[in-house]
Amino acid sequence: MKKLIETLKNIYKIEDLRSRLGVTLFLLLIYRLGSYISLPGVDPAQLGQLEQQTSEGLLGLLNMFSGGAFSKASIFALGIMPYISASIVIQLLGIAVPYFQRLQKEGESGRRKINQLTRYLTVVILLFQAPAYLTNLHYQLSGSTAIAISGAWFSVPSTIILTAGSMFVMWLGERITDKGIGNGISLIIMIGIIARLPYAVFAEFISRIEQQGGGLVMFLVEFVILIVVFMGAILLVQGTRKIPVQYAKRIVGNKQYGGVRQYIPLKVNAAGVMPIIFAQAIMFIPISLASFASSESLSGFAAAFTDHTSFWYNFSQFVLVVLFTYFYTAITVNPVQMAEDMKKNGGFIPGVKPGKKTVEFLDTVMSRITLPGSIFLGIVTILPAFAMMIGINTQFAYFFGGTSLLILVGVVLDTLQQIESHLLMRHYDGLMKSGRIKGRTGSVGAMY
Repeated sequence: MKKLIETLKNIYKIEDLRSRLGVTLFLLLIYRLGSYISLPGVDPAQLGQLEQQTSEGLLGLLNMFSGGAFSKASIFALGIMPYISASIVIQLLGIAVPYFQRLQKEGESGRRKINQLTRYLTVVILLFQAPAYLTNLHYQLSGSTAIAISGAWFSVPSTIILTAGSMFVMWLGERITDKGIGNGISLIIMIGIIARLPYAVFAEFISRIEQQGGGLVMFLVEFVILIVVFMGAILLVQGTRKIPVQYAKRIVGNKQYGGVRQYIPLKVNAAGVMPIIFAQAIMFIPISLASFASSESLSGFAAAFTDHTSFWYNFSQFVLVVLFTYFYTAITVNPVQMAEDMKKNGGFIPGVKPGKKTVEFLDTVMSRITLPGSIFLGIVTILPAFAMMIGINTQFAYFFGGTSLLILVGVVLDTLQQIESHLLMRHYDGLMKSGRIKGRTGSVGAMY
């Protein structure tokens, strides 16, 4: 406790860090306040069916990422996810399209061009998602409220408001990155997830208290399990295999260059949360198709895949996560490029010949460490189903695994690592008594 108080004092002494933390908290507060402002013409008291619809499934995940704004018909209902979707599309285009590959190699000017194209694509996605959201909202409301929000007089202004709201959230994220601490987009998603935690914990506490005998003990056991799961997620996010790289010694004049040994950190989970996102999207497709069919066999199929605790649902999702982990790792980690960069800088892996042998070595190591990483990621994905099986309510069960858990762990580690960097730069102790925080690099978008 004394160490914590001393660390907080050191943070307050650094004017730049204090200012950045203040800006970050202020902008996050604006985002949270905006998530409670409903669209004009919508009565928040009539949103019971929409809240029930977003209690689970893919819509439940979207509602969690938006901090409950999706179920409140807020001006920030679509949140930051359209921007994340656009970032994923641009990232995939950078792998397949030569134009985007050139932009990625042009440095700062290319990065600005990519950011501009990402914003344009975000607007295009919003112009499709906003009308779809309003159509669903119309069917979820009943009576005079549904009649009041029908027609172009409501749809057109509301589409503009939803689009502007998401772009404003994106702007807040960029301002946090520039003027605050941490990655703004990541923090906005994390705050949206954390905002649902108190409601989920309270609902679980009430349900356990109402049980006869041992309810409170079970509630405490659940928290112990949750802490263990968080520890496992930290190991998954932080796990790396260090490949030693020796650089040749060069003497220029009276100075010596190179001759040092460095390491290439290959991550056990190089794909981040992207395999879970892909798997959940794929799992949602057969359910949607079966819901439009009247066949009894298809209805039974839909029933099996609608139940998130069923064996076939979780087995299919586990397999998809493992496959997508290998796929996404293969397209994001390029051993050929790594070997070429190493050769240009006069580096080599001890005991491995430069060139083709280095590529084969890196590819073999990456394949071996991806297997346990993909299996662990698949287990994390289906952990909420096991939580539901032991009686944990759906909202609280989401925090036992899946996308929300990995985002929380990754963003918190990244933000703490940046705060620690500011402290160490001013010759203060870090956040920990021993060792240093090794946060992941990049944003959630990059992790996707």
